[in-house]
Amino acid sequence: MGTMDNIIEVSPLADERVAPMAPPLPGTATSSYNQKGYLMNGSQQRGYCCVSTSTKELWDRLFDEGYRADVSINTDNGGTIYAHSNILGMASPVIKGMLKKSKRRGWQRSISIPGVPHDAVRAFIRFLYSSCYEKEDMEEFVLPLLVLSHAYVVPELKQVCVQQLEQGLLTIENVIDIFQLALLCDAPRLSFICHRMILRNIKAVSATEGWQAMKQSHPILERVLLQSKIDEDNRQKDRIRKINEGKIYLQLYEAMEALVHICRDGCRTIGPHDKDFKANQSPCDYAACKGLELLVRHFAACKLRVPGGCIHCKRMWQLLELHSRLCDNSDICKVPLCRTFREKIRRQSKKDEIKWRILVKKILRTKTIAGAPFFSSAIASST
Repeated sequence: MGTMDNIIEVSPLADERVAPMAPPLPGTATSSYNQKGYLMNGSQQRGYCCVSTSTKELWDRLFDEGYRADVSINTDNGGTIYAHSNILGMASPVIKGMLKKSKRRGWQRSISIPGVPHDAVRAFIRFLYSSCYEKEDMEEFVLPLLVLSHAYVVPELKQVCVQQLEQGLLTIENVIDIFQLALLCDAPRLSFICHRMILRNIKAVSATEGWQAMKQSHPILERVLLQSKIDEDNRQKDRIRKINEGKIYLQLYEAMEALVHICRDGCRTIGPHDKDFKANQSPCDYAACKGLELLVRHFAACKLRVPGGCIHCKRMWQLLELHSRLCDNSDICKVPLCRTFREKIRRQSKKDEIKWRILVKKILRTKTIAGAPFFSSAIASST
């Protein structure tokens, strides 16, 4: 066979000639084919289908009528299905190998597909021809078809079976059986879906016949599922704990903002001594102000406000020390005792210092506080 140069003669004046019109794009061509996307394997596919409905019907007729079929497939209960070796061999590498090893009787070969119902084998072979299936066949034989798709390496059919199970054929009653089958048939997505469904409905699933059968035949798998449930519950508790901790750190951050707001700007009826309070003030934007205002008033009037003397005052002392660790400039800060606590930090034990640093880091991680001037140095030192 010659090269392209030998087949097509290129003229030196080709650049000066008018180029032929390009063929229309698939989306603009006028034909009887489905151009808006097509249903194949029961789902909408991307792109365009160049196969008309009549062509798919022709494949089904070829299978149904068995015209010039050269393979007989033996199934359970003495059933026989006739097919074409070329189509089977191209669709399944396993069947291709079986055909090579099978004995020829005249012009016909014979293979066997045992272990599943005759109608399931028929639906499987039909899929190899046209990639189509009947809805009733899929609902009735989805598990045998999943086994056949794995055994004879037909990934397209396996994907269809997984989709059908995921979209409604998977139930509480059959999830254990399908989970075990998914593990055997190397269907990771299906096994993940089953595993998630089992953990979410462990009480109902453990009461099914499938669970009892698994308990007898695969006790190790039962222990694995129960341990997975324990691990999942622990992870859920850990997530809830972290969420609650985050809320506490966020409240502490808001309290720090409110404390600075009260001591620097004043809020409603409390603030610095030089603050001129107006009769009609706009509502405060700081959610923590109301509770902190009550705490500050108690702290100012309490006779037992020494550390450890009063639980409310103890909380106020802790807030003041926490502020001092977040404050950017204690020399100009208007929060009481800010500079005092700064000096106390230098004399603090290493153990207490580590505890406070951990608290500060968690607060800063919980709330993005870039732009708050009295916290900028704390951010830089803790990162």
